[in-house]
Amino acid sequence: MHHTAPNTLPEQLLVQTRQRSGEIALRHKRLGIWQARRWRELADETARLAAALATAGFGAGDALVLLTQPRPEALLLSLAAQWLGGVAVPLAPDLPDAELHAVLQQLSPHYLFAEDETQWQRVNHGAYRLAIYGDARGLNGIAGWTAYAELHGDAAPAEPQARSAQPAFAFYRVQPGGNIERQAISHAELLQEGVRLVTAEGLTEHEEALAARAFAAGGQARYLLAPWLLAGFRLNFPESTATRDQDRRELGPTLVAGTRETWGRLADQVQQRLPLPGSLRRWLVDAALTPPRSWHGRLWHGIAGHWLVRRPLRDVLGLTRTRVPLLVGDPLTEPAARLLTQLGVVVRGWPDPAQWHGTTGPAVHITGWQAPDYGAALPQPG
Repeated sequence: MHHTAPNTLPEQLLVQTRQRSGEIALRHKRLGIWQARRWRELADETARLAAALATAGFGAGDALVLLTQPRPEALLLSLAAQWLGGVAVPLAPDLPDAELHAVLQQLSPHYLFAEDETQWQRVNHGAYRLAIYGDARGLNGIAGWTAYAELHGDAAPAEPQARSAQPAFAFYRVQPGGNIERQAISHAELLQEGVRLVTAEGLTEHEEALAARAFAAGGQARYLLAPWLLAGFRLNFPESTATRDQDRRELGPTLVAGTRETWGRLADQVQQRLPLPGSLRRWLVDAALTPPRSWHGRLWHGIAGHWLVRRPLRDVLGLTRTRVPLLVGDPLTEPAARLLTQLGVVVRGWPDPAQWHGTTGPAVHITGWQAPDYGAALPQPG
């Protein structure tokens, strides 16, 4: 069977499925237990979802809106929409009601996924061709809504319908004055940025990555989703945002892509654990964190400082094995960057070159968005 060079996210999913069919691609913690899915299972599930969307009338240029915390269902629905040539529109679940309703009024979505009853209550007034919920608690039997597990349809197209220059994701934000802006990222741009990261950081199929933001921001799609599909490593979702710190400690990820807020929160956790200033314990901890100037200082800093201070603190954060700590977007504050560096976690910044554009009308069909021409062929990592 002839395979063309992969230029879209669904095509890259097929590449990994052919190369690593039985290897674990994704893990998600549910009810305290890590659940694993293999590459071939992801491909099969994506095909099932694409068939369900196609049966509901979803096609090229259509948008699937997702209102959810990090969970595999949202990721696979995104890939299914992109398989059909559509675009995924993730909305942050903590978006204020006024902003959410403004964006939904702009989008007038026909296809929507809501995580659970809480999010359903915010969006259940719309008229949708296909409305999906992920968590069935409190929502069984709701008229007009379909459970994710019950999505089925006629066969989807055998080959992905997306084109490299088409948008894969679209992100929306509301400005203080009420204007709504849109950022659309094409398959070509995502894969090209992903190749750049995989090459620069030497990412391999052996990485363990933690996805705590559900790609509700462009940087997460650029520097986590695309590299996952390119390098073929394992992507892990925490059980919830409330458990992400505990889940990170259990997992011990080698790749962590976070925002300034993510890394700042971790630095604050370290700061709260430090002894009170002026105490002997604080003096010893500071000596273990600060680069030494004398031979006895180097002895304390290098051996005792590592085993008694720096390593335990990294272990508390779940960063003991992290070799690729990435900062996506705005830079860290100087105190947070200094403290993390002293712990041995040298966070490397990757810019989020977001290009936001004002919207002037309904955006259910986004085929009119002008994507940069990245050409037909993309470089591959390695």
